[in-house]
Amino acid sequence: MIRAGILGATGYAGIEVVRLLSRHSECEITMAVSQTFKGQKISDVYQNLRGICDIVCEELDVEEAARRCDVVFTALPHGASKEVIPSLYGAGLRVIDLSGDFRYNDVKVYEEWYGQPHNAPELLKESVYGLCELHREEIKKTRLVGNPGCYTTCSILGMAPLVKHGLIDNSSIIIDAKSGVSGAGRGLALDYHFCECTENLKAYKLGTHRHTSEIEQELGLLAGEEIRLSFSPHLVPMKRGIFATCYANLKTDKSQEELIQLYKDFYAGERFVRVYESGRLPESNHVSGSNFVDIGLVVDRRLNRVIVVSAIDNLVKGAAGQAVQNMNLMFGLPEETGLFQAGLYL
Repeated sequence: MIRAGILGATGYAGIEVVRLLSRHSECEITMAVSQTFKGQKISDVYQNLRGICDIVCEELDVEEAARRCDVVFTALPHGASKEVIPSLYGAGLRVIDLSGDFRYNDVKVYEEWYGQPHNAPELLKESVYGLCELHREEIKKTRLVGNPGCYTTCSILGMAPLVKHGLIDNSSIIIDAKSGVSGAGRGLALDYHFCECTENLKAYKLGTHRHTSEIEQELGLLAGEEIRLSFSPHLVPMKRGIFATCYANLKTDKSQEELIQLYKDFYAGERFVRVYESGRLPESNHVSGSNFVDIGLVVDRRLNRVIVVSAIDNLVKGAAGQAVQNMNLMFGLPEETGLFQAGLYL
């Protein structure tokens, strides 16, 4: 049985890890760390867990974590993870980081987009970008995973087959994406109050969102060249979900059916990628509560442009579910263990 600790267990991503691991057949939660709710049962903070997970929240003690855990999920704010992960990694633990601190191959890119120095750049050489569909074999061998962001997972998997096969003009990529409000975390801010969000739709951080750099890094690796793209995030009045509409100019004439078959071949055997038939497109309620990424596409023959639509649950495939998928790979389990369930739909 895998013994798991969760740092930041009472945030939205952390509690989703708790929820998923509570039903995982090969894992038990042995430590839940929360500064805000230390000394309280996690089921008193989240009543839906009563009788399911009643572990008491505690402060972080690295020695205790090394003694009681095999793997630690760090669901901490950006910047906080890199302060604690060197000690956890040094204690021999496997670490899956849900922040942005260990997602980058180049420390300069991290420091440019996050506006702060990285105090453990040597660990970036050890960490693996935890997008299972693209880095499966590397994940199996590492002790440190930088779990991808929600926008990035949806966008990268949506565009990967086209970029890998060189079918599009990489300078023409535009990604227009929408996120549910839970993507902002549990912290309080005026922008995320009910009255500010409901019946409202807004763009934010145009041209400056940090996930742009992640998408460029991974698509650039697939293309074998540097990629620069336009990424436009939006906040929509729903709790869960990422919905990305991606545009690019085709280099040659390709039919819709040809590209759909390309996607089916590219993702053949992937348990969590569902490619839609021609004439159908994903919707956010198809994936809500699940670890699936749903992908559909249309070819605009008038403009010779492909339009790809992809959808995920930001808290599951975009965070906690992907983290558990990474854990399964790291411990030699079938990666769908504890995750293979339908979306909620309603």
